[in-house]
Amino acid sequence: MKVDKPTLSQLFDYYGELLTVKQRECFDLYCNEDDTLAEIAELLGISRQGVFDAVRRSEEQLLRLEAVTGCLARERKIAETAQLLRALADQVRSAAPAELPGLADRLAAAAEAL
Repeated sequence: MKVDKPTLSQLFDYYGELLTVKQRECFDLYCNEDDTLAEIAELLGISRQGVFDAVRRSEEQLLRLEAVTGCLARERKIAETAQLLRALADQVRSAAPAELPGLADRLAAAAEAL
């Protein structure tokens, strides 16, 4: 499964400490610093293939950890729900009294989604 760099970076923020030191170092330079495999290999004194393998294993491990714990997915769901709640709160502020029961139902549904 191909995952974009911003998502991998977020996964690294959650689970990076669970990687080996070598994996963490290679992955951080590749994903967060946007260094090339060749640049990382030269910097760390290892082969380009060694960097590639460390980055690939890191991605796999991060994805496995997310599949088990779901921390990033949960954070994203909370952020989406918070955005929805803010929008509903704005609607409540300007709603006519007859609209309030419907908005209250939508607020309750949003809260249940968490």
